[in-house]
Amino acid sequence: MRINIVGGVELAYLLGIDIGTSGTKTVLFDEKGNSIASSLREYPLYQPKNGWAEQDPEDWWNAVCGTINDVISKSGINSADIKGVGLSGQMHGAVLLDKEHKVLRKAIIWCDQRSSAECDEITNTIGKERLIEITANPALTGFTASKILWVKNNEPEIFDKVEKILLPKDYIRFRLTGEFATEVSDASGMQLMDIPKRCWSDEVISKLGLRKSMLGELYESYEVTGKVHKQAAELTGLKEGTPVVGGAGDQAAGAVGNGIVRAGIVSSTIGTSGVVFAFSENVSIDPKGRVHTFCHAVPNTWHIMGVTQAAGLSLKWFRDNLCKDEMATADLMKIDPYILMDQAAEKVPVGANGIVYLPYLMGERTPHLDPDARGVFFGLSAKHEKQDLLRAVMEGVVYSLKDCFEIIKEMGVDVKEVRASGGGGKSKLWRQMQSDVFGTEITTINSSEGPALGVALLAGVGTGVYSSVPEACDAVIKVVTRQNPDMNANAKYQKVYGIYKQLYKSLINDYKELSKILNEN
Repeated sequence: MRINIVGGVELAYLLGIDIGTSGTKTVLFDEKGNSIASSLREYPLYQPKNGWAEQDPEDWWNAVCGTINDVISKSGINSADIKGVGLSGQMHGAVLLDKEHKVLRKAIIWCDQRSSAECDEITNTIGKERLIEITANPALTGFTASKILWVKNNEPEIFDKVEKILLPKDYIRFRLTGEFATEVSDASGMQLMDIPKRCWSDEVISKLGLRKSMLGELYESYEVTGKVHKQAAELTGLKEGTPVVGGAGDQAAGAVGNGIVRAGIVSSTIGTSGVVFAFSENVSIDPKGRVHTFCHAVPNTWHIMGVTQAAGLSLKWFRDNLCKDEMATADLMKIDPYILMDQAAEKVPVGANGIVYLPYLMGERTPHLDPDARGVFFGLSAKHEKQDLLRAVMEGVVYSLKDCFEIIKEMGVDVKEVRASGGGGKSKLWRQMQSDVFGTEITTINSSEGPALGVALLAGVGTGVYSSVPEACDAVIKVVTRQNPDMNANAKYQKVYGIYKQLYKSLINDYKELSKILNEN
């Protein structure tokens, strides 16, 4: 059995569970923020039609049970020493349960683009200005409300049976505690909340033909929402009665895990999606609806978030389809194939030898709000090689993050420091690209666990290990690397970025025509 004692005092342990798109990662931390043990289990993404994206909630639950058992086993600790559990998860998914609390269909997840007609319906029903006034955002295909209405309009036999609507992490909460609950940061992305007032919107819910009873009780992110029940304890290895706090949507959780809990610090995260995230003490809304304003996991604060749909997903797509040799070599060398891909991309000069990549594999959110947008390689010639395409993918993702960054700066957000995180934050090359494209210093912190650490810290606040979220971050988060921009590279990138921005404008009508062709019966 592991005993962790500092200065004669036994440390508390905190568990962070991140239910992501590609897999669930569970990490056990001590109260100093040290990672004691971690485990990752992957699961499939189903795409029955072009632009659709679904997952099976049972896959999430199996991964959660497996990873919790793994970390307890690896750590050697007594599960009774785990003071609290925090949940992070992919946002915007729709998990629909019947009266017996059984899942009615696969969950429609965040990157699904099928609900554009329902977005029009929401806008017309609530009113464009009123919708933004209440929910702080225009109607989006990525948000949960439009997914619910799609089921109502297209699968009425299923919708008629719906008793509860949960977000992905909140389904896991239900399986752990038996409680139907959510918290403000993740629920902000359902488009059913009054964002300024931090509560459910009776007006929106009723006008969309839903019942408030379908939704979970709403908490602040650090608050205890329930305790692990006997059956879940048996399946996971956790002690019965372990507190489970609200947690946070993956982006707010990652922000807490990166210390984005005060003004002036912004994060740039490359995960499956790409996110630029800024803290705000007040509700600040982009009148053009290009970025999202949500409640933050820090009580009585908000955040502004620009999202690009297919950031890390673009590189994963490239790896899975065009880098079989690199994957095989990496397997023999027992290293991550992305290391070999970085080495190849590093040999290509700034500007990818004239190739520009648009990372719109799953439509786009910031700044275009266009479900019909699709990926493009522009500038291909016979001289180009695979490594040029690879470099272009990485650069295109950074250009999409710059789109987000520029809007946030337009809104008057003070930016003193940009912290890189997510899987892409581990790549020194990708971090340098961000520094060069943004023209600012890029830092990283002493933990790469992001969302899992963030919700573990929230669990620590909720169970009294820390007095507040900022105090928790101050206790565990330190800057460990700094990369400064090469302004010569910045000048070159600025020119290519101009072309990048123009390409979408040139293609917008073609995207719509192609979508019509693909959707013809």
